[in-house]
Amino acid sequence: MPNAKKRDVQVLPIAADTTVLRSRSWTQLRFEIEYALARGTTANSYLIRGDKLALFDPPGETFTDIYLAALHQRFDVELLDYVILGHVNPNRAVTLKALLKVAPQITFVTSNPGAINLRTALPDTELKILVIKGEETLDLGKGHNLQFIPTPNPRYPDELCTYDQQTEILYTDKLFGAHICGDQVFDEGWEIFNEDRRYYYDCLMAPNARQVETGLDKLSSFPVRLYATGHGPLVRYALLELTQAYRTWSQQQNTQAIKVALLYASAYGNTATLASAIARGITKAGVGVESINCEVAEPAEIQAAIEKSAGFIIGSPTLGGHAPTPIQTALGIILSTATNSQLAGVFGSFGWSGEAIDLLEGKLRDAGYRFGFETLRVKFKPTDVTLKLCEEAGTDFAQSLKKAKKVRSPRVPATNVEQAVGHLVGSLCVVTSHQDDVASAMLASWVSQATFNPPGLTVAVAKERAVESLMYPGRNFVINILPEGKHLGLMKHFLKPFTPGEDRFTGIATEKADNGSPVLSDALAYIECSVSNRMEAGDHWIVYAIATSGKLLQSDALTAVHHRKSGSHY
Repeated sequence: MPNAKKRDVQVLPIAADTTVLRSRSWTQLRFEIEYALARGTTANSYLIRGDKLALFDPPGETFTDIYLAALHQRFDVELLDYVILGHVNPNRAVTLKALLKVAPQITFVTSNPGAINLRTALPDTELKILVIKGEETLDLGKGHNLQFIPTPNPRYPDELCTYDQQTEILYTDKLFGAHICGDQVFDEGWEIFNEDRRYYYDCLMAPNARQVETGLDKLSSFPVRLYATGHGPLVRYALLELTQAYRTWSQQQNTQAIKVALLYASAYGNTATLASAIARGITKAGVGVESINCEVAEPAEIQAAIEKSAGFIIGSPTLGGHAPTPIQTALGIILSTATNSQLAGVFGSFGWSGEAIDLLEGKLRDAGYRFGFETLRVKFKPTDVTLKLCEEAGTDFAQSLKKAKKVRSPRVPATNVEQAVGHLVGSLCVVTSHQDDVASAMLASWVSQATFNPPGLTVAVAKERAVESLMYPGRNFVINILPEGKHLGLMKHFLKPFTPGEDRFTGIATEKADNGSPVLSDALAYIECSVSNRMEAGDHWIVYAIATSGKLLQSDALTAVHHRKSGSHY
């Protein structure tokens, strides 16, 4: 693998007159939840050379210099006719300005919301913009007749896909991507990308599942050979499987019995990032999210989402000491529509003050709403710690709704099967993990040795567990095995509910393992583990890990075990 700090541009022809330029970074580019696996990313751009020259999605300023150098080396950039933007991100402004200096004749092709964002990103710049309002076409010559398909969602209201009839390539921008960096351009052996693609979907698409389904319906009429994605490997070999997976995942989200309306506006992207982390926590707990960007949503859409939700969460930046107008409008709709039986939540980001957050919280408390978590106030950019806090807050919010709705069936006598399954005995352990500035732990009894060579084990982790997000392939954790007769104190400590962001190890004696995770000083033994892979299994993830190190701390003690009477609950 290239040096971890290295950035480069990988250039490769992928079809007739068509080239991909993959700007690559092997490091996490910024603190956002969709990058949390820290496997780097690629910013994929494409160039079609018909009678006219069209460039898709130039990358952000992180790559501006090396990207332009790669373009100049291979193409006549000064002859560029079109720059097609699947969505307009402000961090692309530097690259777009540099392109305009070389080719001032460029016509930008984008959706109507994209045109608004583009003018905001490039103020005081004379721009030629072809605004796509529907499924319009653009003929580049040599058979490259482009069909544009708007596929907006709350996170990316300007989202635009493009289909080339000549090559049967669908340029999907955010859809079907993954944040992973490597030398592989296409997705041969595509199963190895499943984890990354699912994580990407869960972070970016799940809160917008209704719009994703609508987009899939629009795209289904096109015969496609290749998805030219905005990030990660291009999709050639898993076209059918990934498309069906997106539809299945979206349908699962859209049919959840309990839903949360997540309303927000975001001036600089920070509040949207917090919203993504909260949504991730909610969906982990098996509750649906209807994400609404109040800056582009109609009042009727906001009202409908609130009416069908069991709870609502609203987030806002603070601009000039106030909440932006769309948030004030949304607040008015909430106060006139939501009932006091609906659970509430407030979050937001700010620079020097947080009046908008205080306004939202004060108005909702005065109106008598119950809060599902303590109001989240984040100054400046979120960090890994604050994103983890938001995720845990979302999970707590969802679990509170499930308890209120009594989703779990009342306890009834166990069936024969449940009684039999319940008599599978497991060792009582505490799983601990510490990565960067984030630490977590959970009590576990579904732990089992799985392989001799290499020495490996499996851990079943409920999807809503906070530690779950620290147990992806390549991550490390420790299994702390508890001693019989001395386990009750630790068991009670790690069984208690923790508030979002609360330190799990307060009052617990620990040491640091070689892999950085906490070792409980009172454990019988500990095993240092590295996650090899994991499998989705109903309401749990089955994590397979390799034992890399370990030690017996109490040679005269026996292992504490967990006896159950039913296999329907812990």
